[in-house]
Amino acid sequence: MAKTKLDIDNNVRKLRFEQQEMTQQALADKVGVSRQTIVAIEKKRYSPSLDLAFQLSLAFQKPITQVFFMKADELTAQHKPRVKLKAL
Repeated sequence: MAKTKLDIDNNVRKLRFEQQEMTQQALADKVGVSRQTIVAIEKKRYSPSLDLAFQLSLAFQKPITQVFFMKADELTAQHKPRVKLKAL
């Protein structure tokens, strides 16, 4: 069975602005990556490692599910039955 890539979104930009308009560079320094990495995460061009995802959630003092999440349509697609059931 082929792997499908999940459509994972994030609130990194929103959370930066809630943190006294933290700059991308300040966040990058806080978690030990380059500013370009933060830019790529915000634009969904890069999925961070699990370690970096947790570091970001700690930097914002938020649960990881408030920083990264699957889109609603992705959640429903994951829970569809694989076979059709016949009515009784």
